[in-house]
Amino acid sequence: MGIELLSVDWRLDHPDIRREDFFGRTSFSSHDVVFVDPLAISRRWTKDVAPGGDGVRRTDPNHDRGFGRTLSAWMTQRRIEAEDLLKRGGGVLVCRLRTRGEPLELLGDAPADRVDRYDWLPSVSLVDKQHQLSFPSNGRFVPRRGRDVVLPESGSPFEDYLARFRDHVVYDAVYQDMLSTPIDRFATVLARNRVGDPLALEIPFDEGRLVLVPPLEGVSPTEEANALLDAIERSAHRPAFVADPDWLPGYPLPGEEALADELVGLEERHRTLGAKIDEVSAKLREATKPKAMLYTRGRFAFLPAVADAFAALDFEVERDVQRDVLALRSDDGDALVVAAAADGEQVGLPAYRRLLDAVDRTITDGAGHHKGILVVSGSRSLDPKRRSTEFSQAVLRGCQSQGFCLVTAYRLFKLVAEALEDRKADRAELRRRLLECDGEFRVEDAR
Repeated sequence: MGIELLSVDWRLDHPDIRREDFFGRTSFSSHDVVFVDPLAISRRWTKDVAPGGDGVRRTDPNHDRGFGRTLSAWMTQRRIEAEDLLKRGGGVLVCRLRTRGEPLELLGDAPADRVDRYDWLPSVSLVDKQHQLSFPSNGRFVPRRGRDVVLPESGSPFEDYLARFRDHVVYDAVYQDMLSTPIDRFATVLARNRVGDPLALEIPFDEGRLVLVPPLEGVSPTEEANALLDAIERSAHRPAFVADPDWLPGYPLPGEEALADELVGLEERHRTLGAKIDEVSAKLREATKPKAMLYTRGRFAFLPAVADAFAALDFEVERDVQRDVLALRSDDGDALVVAAAADGEQVGLPAYRRLLDAVDRTITDGAGHHKGILVVSGSRSLDPKRRSTEFSQAVLRGCQSQGFCLVTAYRLFKLVAEALEDRKADRAELRRRLLECDGEFRVEDAR
């Protein structure tokens, strides 16, 4: 790429990236791009300084053999280097957005200073007619953890980096301004959470850029390094963020107003179309819920999909959360359902015994006898048409002896498809096929 790259406490595997410790000797300002993960910085004092009775770690520079003064001087040095990198060198500083971590108080004659893992960040003050952004003095790195990432389509290459690994973003802090300054006036927001808190920012420092990004999980250091370098290379051809002054509309150019009106109309159509897309997408998700039983497993995926399938047949479905049993009610009869999926070829006896126990419990509780239905899905990663027998012979014998209906998820899916294909289909007849089945629900029964 022809530029000098430095990674500080952030593992990025690439031959062009030099790696260094925060307390190492290499200067930030001797590079064009510096990547910093500040997580490990606070370990320098949390490892060596015990917390006091109030839980705060303190050190007295007059009695700690120079530890406090050295640490303070190091933060100052790194702050100067970062400022030179951004303001004098026009470089890029990419820093992972984390909480400030445990601070260290430096005791002295004056009010105690505090050092934290962001104490080295350079300062910038951006002002317009009504607002002022003072970073990082007015910034709060608020502890929040989540995976909900909303990308605003800013056009920044660093947003593309986040989009590439969107499913791997696990943020543990969000950025907030203590004065509620509208951050969009001064910086590019690259990502937010669902309640609007910024998760990633691109802040201009003259010709330089400070980019704050959330951490990733489950991404190889090589893959992340390549994505970041791609963002760096593309951002080199992108002008730095500059907010339009409030007086600029007073200097129109010929044709500008017509284009602005056209853009307003297009944005309105885009919003309308976006709302329609969301509406149809929600309907599609609702309509295809039963398909999940063909490949999922467990109480949080397979069982709800089976419940949706029975609801599509106009059963009234109620779930017993404690026992993971579905209670079906209809004018044609009531039933209890146990659903089990397996990665292996066959579902075994434990599922059958759960159904037997549930049916027996309704009798002993005085609720009367209920039909038992066992829904099974074996070899769930295979195409349903290529699966062999999905239940053991012991399960089949038990269901036959008890008069239970033993149905595979695929055959239940075919019943649902039949019901949805023809709105005039006799769903009562489809329900009766299940309720009157003793033993295996065969293919001919599903036609």
